[in-house]
Amino acid sequence: MKKLLLLLLAITGITIQLKAQTEDKKWNIGLFGGISQYKGDLGNDMYKTDMAIYGLGGASFTRLMGKHIDLNINATKGVVGYNRPSGKFNLNVSTASVNIRLHVMGPNSIIRPYLFLGGGFMLFDKNIAISTKAIDYMAPSFGAGINFKLSPSVMLNFQEMAIYTNADNRDGKIGDVNDAFLFHTIGLSFNFGNKKDADNDGVSDGYDKCPYTPANTAVDRKGCPLDKDADGVADYIDKCPDVAGTKEFYGCPDTDADGVADADDECPDVKGTKALKGCPDTDGDGVADKNDRCISEAGTIALKGCPDKDGDGVADMDDKCADTKKGFKVDATGCTMDNDKDGIVNEEDACPDKSGPMALKGCPDTDGDGVADNEDRCPMIKGTLANKGCPEMAKADVKRITQIAGKIFFEVDKDKLLVASLNELDELATILQRYPEANLTIGGHTDSDGDDAYNMTLSQKRTDAVRNFLISKGITEMRLTATGYGESMPIADNTTAMGKAKNRRVELKTSY
Repeated sequence: MKKLLLLLLAITGITIQLKAQTEDKKWNIGLFGGISQYKGDLGNDMYKTDMAIYGLGGASFTRLMGKHIDLNINATKGVVGYNRPSGKFNLNVSTASVNIRLHVMGPNSIIRPYLFLGGGFMLFDKNIAISTKAIDYMAPSFGAGINFKLSPSVMLNFQEMAIYTNADNRDGKIGDVNDAFLFHTIGLSFNFGNKKDADNDGVSDGYDKCPYTPANTAVDRKGCPLDKDADGVADYIDKCPDVAGTKEFYGCPDTDADGVADADDECPDVKGTKALKGCPDTDGDGVADKNDRCISEAGTIALKGCPDKDGDGVADMDDKCADTKKGFKVDATGCTMDNDKDGIVNEEDACPDKSGPMALKGCPDTDGDGVADNEDRCPMIKGTLANKGCPEMAKADVKRITQIAGKIFFEVDKDKLLVASLNELDELATILQRYPEANLTIGGHTDSDGDDAYNMTLSQKRTDAVRNFLISKGITEMRLTATGYGESMPIADNTTAMGKAKNRRVELKTSY
């Protein structure tokens, strides 16, 4: 008895590190120990506890044929016997049997009960007193067992095996019943074999429901990519792996079912539009309600959803001047701007930054001569409208300019001023300097002698000579205009010497 217990402890203590079982790892080795019981002509010890104990040990070799069936070879060595008042015997025996095992559960189950049926032989030590035959046949062997998966590599096995022999003399007595034996065993079994895993996800091809999983993707027991939120979108492509969503949005939810995923939806609890990132627009003006200042009235995006009837850029609800003329600039209150506060709006004010009267279109008149400063050539000196705000030139000076014009002479057929004319022009420059805002027009004329084109060129050169002289005396170039008219504007008859003399002239005219 002690030897049997030690044998059982030794067997159950064995740990062999092998690869985990899968449907591809079809091989299994088992080691076990146990006791035998007898039933025959001498009596029945099966499932009795007051019997003499006869121990045995053995090994098994199994080949997986399918998810629920395998082929098992079982071998034992031990003692069978019986010790009662009705009789006794004790024999050493070795057995070998081939069995078909039928499993209720699949290979990956933690608990796998099974039934088996088979046949084999029993090899006995020779005992001339009982029988000279060494071998009896199992006709048949059958039983049941159960495997407990201790780890992916190791299983704990319990098994009951019943054996009916083809003989009736191992117990030393021949009667109506052939000898039968019952083996109770416990042991460990180990699975091994080559694993086939095409996608390298750790689940063999035989069990892999998703055989084409992308590399480095976490999978479940069936080899399919993990889907923590069970939304049908695998975690490796799920943008929201912890929250159930839809395939349309790569695993992200759309709570308000508006076609915008919650992650991108600025209003995830209210149905809206894609254009407004999932937010509603009650008045249909293109401004989301959450940003719309006038939610019940269509407006513009620029005014946060509020209308602007006069189009001045100020929402009606803020506009204090609702009928502003189109194109007029307005202030923050929607009223037309009047920078200088003169009562004339900028668009109608010729001088929007300087206060002035309505009569002068909002421009000031510093010297009070009725000419607005912006048009007044002499804004600080009171003048006349005809002279663009400049004072009238003294009559004596006007008369003197006319006299000087009649005393400007040139060398014959040339544009060179005679010396006598230079003093006259000096005086002309002095008069012009007293009236800095006055302009001077210089007109040159000839008689009809000579070619028309030549006379035109000569008259232009002569007026230019006068203009250049005045410039040399400090008169601003912009104030002087020189024009030659040739013989085109006679004032006398060119057929007489006196008439020709009158036509050869220079005319001076002042203006503002």
